[in-house]
Amino acid sequence: MKVNGKPCRTIWPSEDGAAVEIIDQTRLPHEFITLRLETMRHAERAIRDMQVRGAPLIGVTAAYGVALAMRQHASDASLQAACEVLLAARPTAVNLRWGVERMRAFLAPLAEEQRGEAAWQEAGRIADEDVEINKAIGKEGCRIIRAIQQRKHAPVNILTHCNAGWLATVDWGTALAPIYAAFEEGVPLHVWVDETRPRNQGASLTAWELGQHGVPHTVIVDNAGGHLMQHGMVDLAIVGCDRVTARGDVCNKIGTYLKALAAHDNGVPFYVAMPTSTIDWTLQDGVKEIPIEERAAEEVTHIAGLAEDGQVRRVLVTPPGSPAANYGFDVTPARLVTRLITERGVVAADAEAMRVLM
Repeated sequence: MKVNGKPCRTIWPSEDGAAVEIIDQTRLPHEFITLRLETMRHAERAIRDMQVRGAPLIGVTAAYGVALAMRQHASDASLQAACEVLLAARPTAVNLRWGVERMRAFLAPLAEEQRGEAAWQEAGRIADEDVEINKAIGKEGCRIIRAIQQRKHAPVNILTHCNAGWLATVDWGTALAPIYAAFEEGVPLHVWVDETRPRNQGASLTAWELGQHGVPHTVIVDNAGGHLMQHGMVDLAIVGCDRVTARGDVCNKIGTYLKALAAHDNGVPFYVAMPTSTIDWTLQDGVKEIPIEERAAEEVTHIAGLAEDGQVRRVLVTPPGSPAANYGFDVTPARLVTRLITERGVVAADAEAMRVLM
């Protein structure tokens, strides 16, 4: 996708080949800052502090984290330690475990002297595969948007939640990939962008990247989605996800479940865009089995923004001393999901259909 009119990925090898570089997403939309990750600990901190976020990008960053560790120490003990540290960085997104375990399985049979370069190459392959997977998701989802536009003969209004665009992946995105693909084909469309409290990843990240690419969009407060659906102003919703169970329950950013309920009540199709690596085949009941990350209360009690003096400032928005709970994700039951949009095709959110797809 584009930044200031130029193609850009979210993570890339440095020119000297000694590190990887990332976009510091905590500084968007007001500052475009890149960071250099030179060690496994740098990668772990970037994941934990959400300088990189989004399930696919977390998985790729973790893979590079393993590669950086192998360049310093390539013993079995070092491999084990690096994997354990990275796996503990964020508990919810299954792609983190997928990326780390793929690296572990690839490196374990190799001699120590081979692991440094081999790990670097494998992490690069994982990154490139992510781009191709997301392009395929875009192609599959574009057909849905195009079909709605052909029936409607008017711009398609799409509601999304949080950020599942190219900033959440290496490139293209998941939920936004169909939107970008349709936009590139000239399909008239408009995106309703949920602000997505408490970190405002819709207002700060989704709106920023859509604006960079020239896609028509409007930022709305989280609680406006149901109203828009009631008044026929949403043709479909597309969201991303951090984990999908074997029977099709979807874990995504907090607030997704409420959007799915509103969509179901108003007959609005509710799609989840996801790479098949996001499926956790070990889990069935998402509500009972998926661990829900509880993040710092300060994300709820404080908010950052661009002040009138041009400086980004953080302010308290709750009464001093009021406690705050910060659940990062919720689970949408499979019965509320119209279809899953994957790189392998569009499929019903149920166990049998998903097994056939795979």
